[in-house]
Amino acid sequence: MSESFESDAPAFYRDAVVIDSLNVSNWDSPAVIDSLQAGGITAFNATTATLENFTQTLDNIAAWLHRIERYEDVLMQVKSTADIGKAKQEGKVGVILGFQNATPIENHLDRLALFQALGVRVIQLTYNERNLLGNGCFERRDDGLSNFGVDAVAEMNRLGIVIDLSHVGERTTVEAIEASERPVAITHANAKSYYDTERNKTDEAITRCAEKGGVIGATSITTFLRKGPASTLADFVDAIDDLVARVGIDHVGVGNDFTQDQPDAFWKYILSQQGTKYPGKFVADPAIDYRKVQLYPPGLETPADMPNLAAALLARGYSQDDAAKLLGGNWLRLFVDVWAS
Repeated sequence: MSESFESDAPAFYRDAVVIDSLNVSNWDSPAVIDSLQAGGITAFNATTATLENFTQTLDNIAAWLHRIERYEDVLMQVKSTADIGKAKQEGKVGVILGFQNATPIENHLDRLALFQALGVRVIQLTYNERNLLGNGCFERRDDGLSNFGVDAVAEMNRLGIVIDLSHVGERTTVEAIEASERPVAITHANAKSYYDTERNKTDEAITRCAEKGGVIGATSITTFLRKGPASTLADFVDAIDDLVARVGIDHVGVGNDFTQDQPDAFWKYILSQQGTKYPGKFVADPAIDYRKVQLYPPGLETPADMPNLAAALLARGYSQDDAAKLLGGNWLRLFVDVWAS
């Protein structure tokens, strides 16, 4: 570690490709756009659907295309790894359209090709509960991938769409990794054996993901860290260290899962059973107001704070090359592997 890491960090960060593999903020808030630009984010996986159906998701994509046009000096859509390079070169923020659920395709497999043509590059198979493809991490039983799910994995491989397994049930996760011919992603989760919560992933899932050439995005949400709301930036780096120790430096990235400026209605929606019945059976305490909980460590509460993470990684002893892998290089490599199809 350089003794002058504090002075080295800003220059290092300016040169690094920074990719956040999950952000589900309030896209209609100008403050969110400002924070992405202020944080020097090269590209991020922008949640465009969580529990929406086909037509609702098309509306969300249309809204994103309008938003990118409105903020054309700041944002650009990413459809390829070349676009990520262009965003870095031009000092813009690349928007990767992604789904946290496969519900937008409903029961039509050919809609995957439609969404791919519109620029969707990441799709999580399930979100918390069961859908037509498989089971989520909070479902009462995990029966694994359905026939439709196996076909969806093959079609996503063919189209070059990254398969995300973050909210997916344990058996469904492992079966999806086995079925996929391409590397897969766990965009926003930590290790369950590091901190035991339903949303963190088992050692088997993490190991198999890495063995397939995939990447795990460490999440900074404090409910997935050992000290809960009292967690600090150092505690998040501990979670990153833990994943690196398990699968190696080439298979870990960052997926903060920022929820900046989201209103109460958002939380009730994503915590509803199938998006309609609140609270879902997986909600521990419906009285919690997540807008008042310390969901992110101080110093890493919005994308604008990402330079602090870079400094913390260097201070922890990571070389600049390894820190660059964690901040975005590993995601870029995965996107090359998958999107190239």
